[in-house]
Amino acid sequence: MIQCLRSIALELITFLAQLEDFQKKLWLKKKFVVSSHYCITLDRVPEALWPEVMANERQWARWKQLGIRDGDAPGTLEDLKTAPYRMVDTTLFDNDFKRKLIEGIDNLDAQLNGLLVHSDNFQGLNILSYSLKEKIQSIYIDPPYNTDAGPISYKNGYRSSSWVSLMDDRIKLGKKLLRADGVLVATIDDYQYRELNFILEENFGRNNIAGTVAIRINPSGRPLPQGFAQSHEYAIFAKSTSQAVIESLPRSDKQNARYKHRDADGRMYMWELFRKRGSNSEQKDRPSLYYPIYISGDTMRTPTMEYDDQQKIWHIHESPKEGEIVVYPIDDAGTHRTWRGQPDALRTKPSDYKYKIEDGVVTIYYKFRPDSEGVLPLTNWIDAKYSATEHGTGYLKKYFTEYNVFSYPKSIYAVEDCLRVTGAGNESFVLDYFAGSGTTAHAVINMNRVDSGNRKYVLIEQGEYFDTVIKSRLQKAVFSGSWNDGKPTSDNSGISHCFKVLKLESHEDTLNNLQLRRTAAQGDLLSALPQPARDDYLLNYLLDVESRGSLLSVEDFRKPFDYQLNIAVDSAGAYEARKIDLVETFNYLIGLRVKHIDAQPQRGFVTVTGTLPGNGSNPGESCLVLWRDCDVLDYEGVAKLCDKLAINPADNEFDVVYINGDHNIPTVLTQTAEEGGATRVLKLRQIEPEFLERMFSVEDV
Repeated sequence: MIQCLRSIALELITFLAQLEDFQKKLWLKKKFVVSSHYCITLDRVPEALWPEVMANERQWARWKQLGIRDGDAPGTLEDLKTAPYRMVDTTLFDNDFKRKLIEGIDNLDAQLNGLLVHSDNFQGLNILSYSLKEKIQSIYIDPPYNTDAGPISYKNGYRSSSWVSLMDDRIKLGKKLLRADGVLVATIDDYQYRELNFILEENFGRNNIAGTVAIRINPSGRPLPQGFAQSHEYAIFAKSTSQAVIESLPRSDKQNARYKHRDADGRMYMWELFRKRGSNSEQKDRPSLYYPIYISGDTMRTPTMEYDDQQKIWHIHESPKEGEIVVYPIDDAGTHRTWRGQPDALRTKPSDYKYKIEDGVVTIYYKFRPDSEGVLPLTNWIDAKYSATEHGTGYLKKYFTEYNVFSYPKSIYAVEDCLRVTGAGNESFVLDYFAGSGTTAHAVINMNRVDSGNRKYVLIEQGEYFDTVIKSRLQKAVFSGSWNDGKPTSDNSGISHCFKVLKLESHEDTLNNLQLRRTAAQGDLLSALPQPARDDYLLNYLLDVESRGSLLSVEDFRKPFDYQLNIAVDSAGAYEARKIDLVETFNYLIGLRVKHIDAQPQRGFVTVTGTLPGNGSNPGESCLVLWRDCDVLDYEGVAKLCDKLAINPADNEFDVVYINGDHNIPTVLTQTAEEGGATRVLKLRQIEPEFLERMFSVEDV
């Protein structure tokens, strides 16, 4: 009996291990791009397309809904000209309009200011793993806390190891996207701080944990069962490598107010006590800074003297002149302290020093200037601007008329300062894969508005509020930097902007589209197998054999513009057949930095040009991807198309050319320099094997 139970237990363990492997394969499969669209300010839309914009009632209605126009009737061309920073949303237009719009944008990806990915963050990071590898300067994340404080779209039932596993997978993927000098900052409360800090140490190394900042996000405090009122959370800063640095923060108005004076060159300064105070300020600590200063009338000087390294004292070779007072750095208590600088400093720039005499006591001052434009960030941020209640929830309410569109948004000023500390400079990429209400992207927009920067953002979020909150918020933020009661209060603070929106297939969509192809004979054979063999068959062949081709087959590439999957359309589980964007999916699978798209599927083709990812000093290969409907463009048709478009894979215009389907274009080999000699590589490549390999390959996180 015991032996039988042991056998059953062993079979169960094996079954569960195989089931876990099956689920892992399915989970790690990269997801299809279901749809993509653009939101672009009118100033970037070719004027030839403005009549179509003017005639689109849905677009005018959307602008009214956003609060950036009044009235129900569509406007005029003059109305368009008066508001160049309204964003045109291509979801409100037909495909022909979208085609003409993106066809008119040169260097397409370079012109994007942001990317929004509607997806589970693991899948979103997965699809971006080639295109954004080692390009991100700053990652800001505010992951879900493992508490029941409020509902979140990431299941709040996660506990302990499950939560750690969820975070570890995503931290690993995100780290691969960071530059060598990049920095990740993650905010967390006390409940999960230890676990998250451990995960970051494991992935970044203990020496690369730059520090933790306590941010006062709730000045009044939230009562805890332990009897305290919690008013803070933590921000943990982790450096990608030792090359990364923690940057300074701009000086606040209050800090700048201390510097009441300016030199002739405009540099700020304040008069500060020249005698040092506090720790490490006594003569025994720095004996070389203990020396006399002679003062008389308007003059201050140091005498001729020589420092003795053995005795650690200055030998004075000049007595004071008649009327000169000798001053040492001795405080009111008689403690021998030190000056703040060497004697040469006073000799070379005497105008940087002054003294005053009150009640017979001489006090010497010097011009103290800020070392740089910024200050080192403190480990506790207590300024009122970090309050999430006022500058998170309250700030967001100004943009919407609806009540409480998002719970617990972060203070936008806290996010901005976190990004500054991580080094998010003018040309930086910023990533947030727990995007919430979109505060990180909003912070980037605000920073660019202030300094005319070109920072770019990437957001990943799966919540149902993606369109109603994130997308709407960014359209509003682009149009105006100031809002109240859902209306802009400034009409002249808009910025030129374009962001792209991707919707990815969900894991549930993947499961919905699995189809088992089993003959009656196979079914009879399966039922005749003993249970262990049957389980082994199901788990080892279900995905690889019986379901092969149910998600994508080589045959589907013959008509790539017609490929469909069943996609969920609401949270209740309803789904419908929708076309899948294989072109866009492939661009991300190969990491193509798109320059130009000519999409004419009605004529049977789409061409995409761009640059493949490089490495080190290699800028990346130029690439052409030619998609065709093989029923429309057969052997002869694709040859004619290449002639018409002046595409010749044998010339030097492109390093790599991809094409789908059978064709009679001659194979081309190119020679590349490799360490240890030259190698010949295929220049003309088939899309199908590359697509399937990258889509379905299973890699460990």
